[in-house]
Amino acid sequence: MTTTLTLTPGALTLEQLHAIHAGRTTLAIDDAARPNILASAAVVQAAAAGDEPVYGVNTGFGKLANQRISAADLATLQLNLIRSHSVGVGEPLAPAVLRLMLATKAASLARAHSGVRQVVIDTLLAVLNAGLVPWVPAQGSVGASGDLAPLSHMTLALLGEGEFLQDGQRLPAGPVLAAHGIAPLVLQAKEGLALINGTQTSTALALHGFFSFEPVLESALVVGALTVDAARGSDGPFDPRIHAVRGQPGQIDVAQVYRSLLAGSAIRASHAEGDDRVQDPYCLRCQPQVLGACLDQLRHAALVLCREANAVTDNPLVFVDAAGVGELVSGGNFHAEPVALAADACAVAIAEVGAIAERRIAMMIDASVSRLPAFLSADAGLNSGFMIAHVTAAALASENKSLAHPASVDSLPTSANQEDHVSMATFAARRLQPMIANVAYIIGIEWLVSAQGVEFLRPLRSSDALEQAHALLRAHCPAMPTDRYLAPDIEAAAKLVRDGVLSAVLRGQPALPALWVPA
Repeated sequence: MTTTLTLTPGALTLEQLHAIHAGRTTLAIDDAARPNILASAAVVQAAAAGDEPVYGVNTGFGKLANQRISAADLATLQLNLIRSHSVGVGEPLAPAVLRLMLATKAASLARAHSGVRQVVIDTLLAVLNAGLVPWVPAQGSVGASGDLAPLSHMTLALLGEGEFLQDGQRLPAGPVLAAHGIAPLVLQAKEGLALINGTQTSTALALHGFFSFEPVLESALVVGALTVDAARGSDGPFDPRIHAVRGQPGQIDVAQVYRSLLAGSAIRASHAEGDDRVQDPYCLRCQPQVLGACLDQLRHAALVLCREANAVTDNPLVFVDAAGVGELVSGGNFHAEPVALAADACAVAIAEVGAIAERRIAMMIDASVSRLPAFLSADAGLNSGFMIAHVTAAALASENKSLAHPASVDSLPTSANQEDHVSMATFAARRLQPMIANVAYIIGIEWLVSAQGVEFLRPLRSSDALEQAHALLRAHCPAMPTDRYLAPDIEAAAKLVRDGVLSAVLRGQPALPALWVPA
């Protein structure tokens, strides 16, 4: 169901951003914001009518800032800016990313420090609320001076000159706007610059990664617990006293999740006494420490990204004092270093979730460690079981190690060395999607492995929650007593992971912490 959210500038929450990402809400601007928007626009209009040079209002851009533009050409200056900067390449950004871009750009402009007219914000929201998706190529931004190329393509569609993406087809923007009763935007002084000089693409991509990874991490917790039972691991390492004395909040919360998921397992009860294995491998007993640290990283990233979604990140900025006197001040809020570092932190966390899951798969197929049949096949030799499924998981985990290399430590000067240090935030955030896909496959393979492992322990049963997780998989992927074509099962399991079917298992546990609330 779609609801309408009245946008209070600077006050978007993570939950609201999640709803926008999912397409569950339309937006309206709080009427209380309109007087400030009008006052801010008046400052720019006065500057445009004056004789003093003001960057982005009556001058060129970047290295061309020393070029003065005549009053007669100010509207053309803004239009040329959008046309010349629409130079992106590659596949189009996903609709969910465009929803966030439109919403956060409107939210930023509505804070009344950008000097745009109300019609600019209204047009952004009209396009969003109509469900229209501007065609925006994914590549071409270095994450400084704003996400210039992608935001230019988005703006070009609002002007009726670009394109929209509908049912996989690129359609000319003018007829699409007309069909929805939306008048093409006509830019005035500074408005083109305000629309493209910001971090909204990088931020939207990073939020897209954060929201996409949520069900994958939740699945990793459930499947990791199932693997503990399949390997007849101890629940001692999840004792709350261990985690309390360290004091790391994510670790404490993850340990609580594992205790809840494993509670009532007959498998665990069967070997609670007399188990000759003193300590489990790290991939089992250190799950709270590893996944908890990842959770803390993700929570911090969410805090940074929520701030950035509400931020004013164009240049120059308009400030109006209590007496109504306005001033334009140049700065560098367009530099997306906070987003780049947050996205890099997410990338490392995502890679680590996959890395420890790959180790659990390796442990499960190794009979000397798991004490289960080799490669989880009752007739190993004639059958290879999960031998090569693990190789796939290893390949994906290794690929993520390369993708996790921080993008923020790279910088290439642009604009004839005027823009001499950049964040690379757009790529830092964009590369999260293939990493998440890789982890979903790894968790899907582990789910297949742990389910088969539990079946070797029958008639003993796991906890109610973990038996539910087992049944959800078996509804789509049957057991593999002998070798068969396994790739379709891996695809099916990974899709279940990404679709979040295990999230209901996790969230159905009593008194669990709210995992996704930023610390």
